Amino acid sequence: MKSALLIVDVQTALCAGEGSAFDIDNVVDRINAVSARARASGMPVVLIQHEEEEGPFRFGSDGWKLYERVATQPDDIRIRKKGSDSFYQTELHALLQARGVGNLVICGLQSEFCVDSTVRGALALGYPVTLVADGHSTLDNGVLSAAQISAHHNATLENLGSYGPRVTPTPAAQVLGYQVLGQQGLDNKV
Repeated sequence: MKSALLIVDVQTALCAGEGSAFDIDNVVDRINAVSARARASGMPVVLIQHEEEEGPFRFGSDGWKLYERVATQPDDIRIRKKGSDSFYQTELHALLQARGVGNLVICGLQSEFCVDSTVRGALALGYPVTLVADGHSTLDNGVLSAAQISAHHNATLENLGSYGPRVTPTPAAQVLGYQVLGQQGLDNKV
């Protein structure tokens, strides 16, 4: 079964200035490494951007744009969304089905919001998920540090069993490093 990489909300408003997610440049470096391996294997790469009517995520604004350090290619799929779950009221599921995608690799921003919601949305639709464990981030929230929030979500999402498909948190260096997900007759392990 084919796989796709979803890169969620790695946008300027969350990556530059005082609203920058924790360790963002290193997180983006890891996301870029995974996306390069995905493209090399022929895996679709989906760039997802959150938008709102007003504020830093207004469509077309500087904050809405992908962070300048995110590596993109012209044939990447682009999805605009207004909800936390990248599947909610978007064409994402239909696009993945049309390409025969049955497994997802997910990374991006923010761990406890759009990454969490997108992972749960994927599970509800029947997609097993490889979560890039060190390829998502967020901000401190006054109760927990950003690093604690991301680690908590890795542990929580891995332990969700009620959907059927499971989440496998995997360090970026191991995602698509020596095994390719469902491509060209190779096995489906990460």
